[in-house]
Amino acid sequence: MCQLLGLNSSVPAGLGPFFDVFAERGGRTDEHKDGWGIAFHSGKHCRLFTDHRAAIDSPLATRIRNRALRARNILAHIRKATQGRIAIENVHPFARQLWGQTWCFAHNGDLKAFTAAPGPFVPQGDTDSEAAFCHLLSHLARRFPDGQPGATALRAALAEVAATIAAHGTFNFILSNGEMLFAHCSTHLHYRLDHGRAMIATQPVDAREGWVAFAPGELKAFGSGLLHP
Repeated sequence: MCQLLGLNSSVPAGLGPFFDVFAERGGRTDEHKDGWGIAFHSGKHCRLFTDHRAAIDSPLATRIRNRALRARNILAHIRKATQGRIAIENVHPFARQLWGQTWCFAHNGDLKAFTAAPGPFVPQGDTDSEAAFCHLLSHLARRFPDGQPGATALRAALAEVAATIAAHGTFNFILSNGEMLFAHCSTHLHYRLDHGRAMIATQPVDAREGWVAFAPGELKAFGSGLLHP
């Protein structure tokens, strides 16, 4: 399956050497070679970079490493395809507009017999991941037609719809609206808090202490580099 790497910070920050370790898993130290992508997301500003090639073979990945881009939220993904063609439209993260914000999403897992319910958000590719993202956003749009709710209500709604999607298989994901980062675990996901910066990863990207494993079925919210109560 795929792997996820996320960052939520109180100030714009970069992944630094963590991106190097993560990118190496995209075909050299691990088998995730069916595309990769990264979103740099702060407030309403989101820069999304995707490539259907393996991260270790991607000139774009080299440029990203050299540019040291920063953001308050970063979502990165390396793909090992389980559903959908190896094509640029199937590369994570995916992005859509909701409530005047850009929402970015990346998924690790495999959802069997899952189809997005009809709604305002429609997949452009043919992955279970993008279908789940569209279903999730359509649920939020219907649930809160007057606009974005408070953080507590939003987290509860996300947890509710994530549980229904996870009934179809493995649904580890990271999701951001540019302010907060939400992470849901079905099987493997870890986080670490470090001086106003939260890191989220499928598997830890360094050997430092402090990585905490999510419990299966758990959804956590991070804001300003802290775990939201």
